[in-house]
Amino acid sequence: MTTLRPTLLSLTLLLTGIAHAESDATAAFPFSIPAEKPDRPLSEAMHRLYDQYLATIPENHELYTNFRYTPLQGFDYHDGNGTVSRRDPSKVIKVGGKFYVWYTKRDTETPPLGLSRAAEATDTIPSSDWDLSEIWYATSTDGFTWTEQGVAVPRPAKPQPGWRSVSTTDVLYWKGKYYLYYQAFMQVSGLRGDDCPVAVSYADSPDGPWTPANQIVIPNGAPGEWDQFSIHDPYPLVYQGKIYLYYKSDWNGKPNLLRSTGLAIADNPLGPFVKHPLNPVLNSGHETGLFPFKGGIAAIVHHNGLEHNTIQFAPDGVNFHVESTNTFPPIAAGPHVPDAFTNTKDGRGITWGLSHFTNAGTSRETQHSILVRFDCDLSQDLDDPAMKGTNLFIKPEVYFSQKLTAEQRKRIQAENASAPANP
Repeated sequence: MTTLRPTLLSLTLLLTGIAHAESDATAAFPFSIPAEKPDRPLSEAMHRLYDQYLATIPENHELYTNFRYTPLQGFDYHDGNGTVSRRDPSKVIKVGGKFYVWYTKRDTETPPLGLSRAAEATDTIPSSDWDLSEIWYATSTDGFTWTEQGVAVPRPAKPQPGWRSVSTTDVLYWKGKYYLYYQAFMQVSGLRGDDCPVAVSYADSPDGPWTPANQIVIPNGAPGEWDQFSIHDPYPLVYQGKIYLYYKSDWNGKPNLLRSTGLAIADNPLGPFVKHPLNPVLNSGHETGLFPFKGGIAAIVHHNGLEHNTIQFAPDGVNFHVESTNTFPPIAAGPHVPDAFTNTKDGRGITWGLSHFTNAGTSRETQHSILVRFDCDLSQDLDDPAMKGTNLFIKPEVYFSQKLTAEQRKRIQAENASAPANP
């Protein structure tokens, strides 16, 4: 009998373990969220919670945030009459004791005509908010009050790239020099869509003077390729020892236009830039703001596409996945990215930057854009619980501003009249 005791004991333990496992498998999910993914049957939603995201709750997620907005001091908009517009801010960088930002500025005798009237535009009357524009810059010591310093990149003489308009710039610092990449229009915006190449100017100081390279940096794709028409919103970062230049393109054609982000990589700021074979690397977004985060790249994706209003992360700078969804993310975010050019392997994230609002006018005839400041907690070095809430208190008028059109009201009235009665 003594020889059977270990066997009986082992069998008892085995049966107990099976019963315990079956009990765990059928028990309800625990009240306190486990830090590690539990070994039990899970729904697809709970698999995603552990497999896709860097944290299981927003309060602990370094790539989840609310955004707060503050008006800027120091910019004159001609009492909002539509003749002056500032938009598309670059990344904010700090040199010495000052913050620098570059942006698109239009200062014209009239407000824009609108893209549908592009054929009526002249050498002094713009078609769009970014037509007849130049690259200006401003400085600040606190990020709230700015001093406009003047033109950084003027429109060059015809036929150089940008003779019609230069806009939507971003900045790179590389081996002792500064580079501004920007869209260079060589025709009135709207005559043939909104197509133009990316050009670049360089300087030894953020205050200039800037020397145009007078060359196209990233060529359009070949006919039939996704970026055959537009290379917009250049956004450079230093990553893995190279220059990663992200850009947006419009594709798929009207009326189902898509906007997505591609990537081109170079060893030299003037190129050649080689487009990544997996382009587009983001399937959504418009003027996407990016920054190093931990060992990869994070992106603020707003507007356009199924994954709009999200913050995404690519551990390799290429293969992005959604980390969080957000309310009111900054439009055309130009974040302050202290480690944008350090080739860091541990990106610290961001806490503030500039963006723009494009509907600042009081009427359609006076529409223009203004620069604003946003604040957030997308940083490994900040813990601001007030930025992590999910129950935002939004005034009713914000919702009511998204009202039905007259055509929609008319359709609904017709549907009501013909709707069958309930039995």
